[in-house]
Amino acid sequence: MKKEDINFDAYVKYSKPGPRYTSYPTAIEFSEDFKYEEYLDELKSQKSSTPLSLYFHLPFCRSACYFCGCNVVYTSKSEKMDRYIKYLDKEIEILSKYVDTNRVVTQIHFGGGTPTFFDAKQLELHIKNIKKHFKNISSDAEISCEIDPRFLNEEQLQVLTSNGFNRISYGVQDFNEKVQKVIHRIQPYEITKNAIDMAREKGIKSINMDLIYGLPYQTLDTFKKTLELALSLDPDRFAVFNYAHVPWIKKSMRKLDEDTIPTPQVKLEILKYTHDYLTSNGYRMIGMDHYAKPEDELFRALEDGTLHRNFQGYTTKAGADLIGVGLTSIGEGFRHYAQNYKDMKPYEAAIDEGKLPYFRGVKLSDEDRLRKDVIMSLMANFYVNIKSVEDKFNIDFFEHFKEGFEELKYLNEFVEVSKKEIKVNPTGRLLIRNIAMCFDEYMKKIGSGEKRFSKTV
Repeated sequence: MKKEDINFDAYVKYSKPGPRYTSYPTAIEFSEDFKYEEYLDELKSQKSSTPLSLYFHLPFCRSACYFCGCNVVYTSKSEKMDRYIKYLDKEIEILSKYVDTNRVVTQIHFGGGTPTFFDAKQLELHIKNIKKHFKNISSDAEISCEIDPRFLNEEQLQVLTSNGFNRISYGVQDFNEKVQKVIHRIQPYEITKNAIDMAREKGIKSINMDLIYGLPYQTLDTFKKTLELALSLDPDRFAVFNYAHVPWIKKSMRKLDEDTIPTPQVKLEILKYTHDYLTSNGYRMIGMDHYAKPEDELFRALEDGTLHRNFQGYTTKAGADLIGVGLTSIGEGFRHYAQNYKDMKPYEAAIDEGKLPYFRGVKLSDEDRLRKDVIMSLMANFYVNIKSVEDKFNIDFFEHFKEGFEELKYLNEFVEVSKKEIKVNPTGRLLIRNIAMCFDEYMKKIGSGEKRFSKTV
């Protein structure tokens, strides 16, 4: 993609609150109305021929990073991690009563929290427990782990690589010392470089780096330096996120002085420079917020229209049932989403009773499935094959989405619509959340004054 392909002046005026669409319906529609027994029925009805994607939430951190929106538990006690691993094993044991664990596993992901806050022995035990139940892990499975470079050593990396982990995502956010101090995450460049060098030496082929723009005290000049340092480490992928300031949801964000957060104009300058800098240095834009080298499989999947999006981000492993294991984890099936308890006490209590720690979810209607197809196709591939959707759901696409196309008129400079397809142009890719919202039935229910989502720009 060439630098001049994106019209940033057209982009900036469309800022509004909107979902990131890691699911549809989004998590705000999850409720306890979707009962435990219904959830079990959905699990039991899954086809043995459908592969599995496994997500394990390892929620512990030593201290809070004030920008973080993840569900975490703060502790310095190793025995809490030991106890948690035992409960994860018990949860998998219960899960095996309802899910055929002989199914092919095509994706495993460790998220957090800080997965490498667990030491090498704890990680080894957890992986051993997984393989005890799920014995059919594909030889080309995507096996990945999120890593805080401040908590990583060679022993942990040896455990991961010897057990088939082939992707690592490093949290960096920003290399500027002042920014790091105010967000409560001191992480010098040398620590990150050492962590990446170790991974390369251990044979990890795919390394992602997370950066965030819009953090307190960031300027265009400071972020330029962060990008230079990040590029010097030669990651295979970048995820460059717009900081989502949601202090009404995450109390730790209230510690940040909102007057120090960059203005929308500064954020736009940072985004424009970031896009130009990365694309000038051999990366290509993949999905929302992501960049990858042209030889990366994500880029190839985008080129042939097979990129997929779920709660772990972008992946080439489409068509799998996602099983979430651990505190607050979310699973996804053909007709449901399900989330575990967010607090440790009810999570453990459910497992002690021999039940899955299911908290809430949603059962998808036919209309949900239709709109999910459209929205996820837009979010992943910037494209909708209208004829394919019509055949699959037996609808007249333009009649069914008449209201959506009315809303889309305000964004028509960013999309090309024909009888056969919807194609999003390069500027529209930065506004893909806005475009997807046109097809979101639930957005109509949200009042103008309600704080539900971060802004799209």
